[in-house]
Amino acid sequence: MKVTFVNPPQTSSKYKFMGVVAPPLGMAYMAAVLEENGVDVNIIDASALDMSWDTLKKELKLSNPDIIAITALTPTITQALKSAKLGRRTCPQALIVMGGYHPSFNYQEILQKDYVDVVIRGEGEYTMLELVKTLESGGDLSQVKGIAWGDTVTPSRPLVSDLDELPLPARHLLPLENYTFLNLKSSMTTMITSRGCPMQCSFCASAALHGSKLRLRSPENIVDEMEYLVNELGIETIAFMDDTFTLIPHRVKEICQLIKERNLDVFWGCTARVDTLNEEIIRTMRQAGCITIFMGVESADQQLLDGMNKKTTINRIRKAFEISRKEKMRTIASVVLGMPGDTYSSIKNTINFVQELKPSYAIFSLATPYPGTRFYHQAFEENLIKVKDWSKFTLLSPIMETVECSLDDLKKMQKKAFFSFYLRPSYIIHQVRMDGPVLLKTIAAVIRQVI
Repeated sequence: MKVTFVNPPQTSSKYKFMGVVAPPLGMAYMAAVLEENGVDVNIIDASALDMSWDTLKKELKLSNPDIIAITALTPTITQALKSAKLGRRTCPQALIVMGGYHPSFNYQEILQKDYVDVVIRGEGEYTMLELVKTLESGGDLSQVKGIAWGDTVTPSRPLVSDLDELPLPARHLLPLENYTFLNLKSSMTTMITSRGCPMQCSFCASAALHGSKLRLRSPENIVDEMEYLVNELGIETIAFMDDTFTLIPHRVKEICQLIKERNLDVFWGCTARVDTLNEEIIRTMRQAGCITIFMGVESADQQLLDGMNKKTTINRIRKAFEISRKEKMRTIASVVLGMPGDTYSSIKNTINFVQELKPSYAIFSLATPYPGTRFYHQAFEENLIKVKDWSKFTLLSPIMETVECSLDDLKKMQKKAFFSFYLRPSYIIHQVRMDGPVLLKTIAAVIRQVI
């Protein structure tokens, strides 16, 4: 049996316009598990390849798989469904399977389409394997945990408890040369060192899918993968995509120590909670090759932070960026505008606050409630969602109004936030010295995206 995974063509995303194109890691993990069990697998990353629909059709016809497995986030569900319809027309004999964040929580909606046969709910590695093996043997699909089809929903599959048992993602099936980080000319890829997050911020779709229990790979297993990436694939930059890489400081130190012991010549970046950072941990990471930390700022209003269940304070946010600047660490500040309770004043204060923090880069997202999150349930119950088109759930288009701010108001304030941050002469001069002319390309892309 042959399986073809498809990452659908994408027109925009929160990160792609800033020169960040990341591999579909979850898909690569599933492909690796299938390969390990003797299944014929290939991956079409149509997003990274900027593939047209005609080209995708040709690739599917050439592949001629028995199963077409398509991944979908909420903002890409429209493209995913179009891919499924294309797959049905091109390979009518193939079973069309869909998984990912959006289908996991909205499987009933997805299965209303007659060109989607099965939805995988939750983490997909072993669900996909069992599905394939059951189809090969002519078994009973109702015995496969974690799927839905027709009117049938099977019991949820337990989360993968031992992440070290997973094989390395099947990156050899991906177009590695097409992945980029902030437009920098460097071969890059992504990794995860954990799944799940106990912090449970109200808007986080990742924690909704992977649960509140933190599951960890061992430091040795992590650095083994890094060593493979550097020595075998020539990777120069790694982005750790954990919900919070720095949640357990002593573990971070162990990872950094192993990186240095093995003399790995690699740059890397990670996510971090501001309350897990201090001078020692940042210095330790920098000495082991860390060049970028992504931090969730979200708002300059403490009441709003509390409402998001961020469990942090304005002072902690400020301190984390102060320490990062002192240690000459590149930072990315992630901000959300238009959460319930946001006002003209609070949004203006947040925009000014971000400039005071002096991050290397800033992303100003608009509040977007994703299915499966507590934020979505709140927004749905209180009828706060004004746009029902999933393709607009990109974090760059206004979906909700606040008491004071209309959709148009929020879009204008987002433009103001981006423009006032990136078009400051002092910022441009400082950041060009750090990142070179590539910064100008990023600024141009930002302006094109938000005007």
